[in-house]
Amino acid sequence: MVFDNFFNWMFGPIINNLSTFWSIVSLSFLITLFITIAYKFLSNQLEIKRLKDESKELRKEMKSAKNDQEKLLQIQKQSMQKSMEMFRHNMRPMLFYMIPLLLLLGWMSKTFKGTGELISWGFHIPLLGTGFGWLGVYILSAILFNMIIRKIFRVH
Repeated sequence: MVFDNFFNWMFGPIINNLSTFWSIVSLSFLITLFITIAYKFLSNQLEIKRLKDESKELRKEMKSAKNDQEKLLQIQKQSMQKSMEMFRHNMRPMLFYMIPLLLLLGWMSKTFKGTGELISWGFHIPLLGTGFGWLGVYILSAILFNMIIRKIFRVH
């Protein structure tokens, strides 16, 4: 891959000085931080908060109007319009970080290939196996870091 040398130079100190597990957790933190900052500054946070609040109100109205089919359909239509508007606001930052993210995940796949299970729970779970490899560790830590970083930066 074209960017292997760049990513090796950029993240080499992390990979060379930490265990595989902590390297992946550290990279997950850095990637999640980058994505969250991009999302915060490339999206209109006030508009997103307004849309979320309006969607919440529409959900309350749908619960109260569940016996009136005509009113329920009207509220659902409004809710779909809010969802589409929210989708448009979320697309701009995603277009910015999607290509770098895919390149980084491709590089991580090559770098951590063959590391085996990094988290093992000692028994078999259908669809999950007996533990998580690098991708499972990355996904779990990214979810955790995403929740924490979004709270710290007050991202909607």
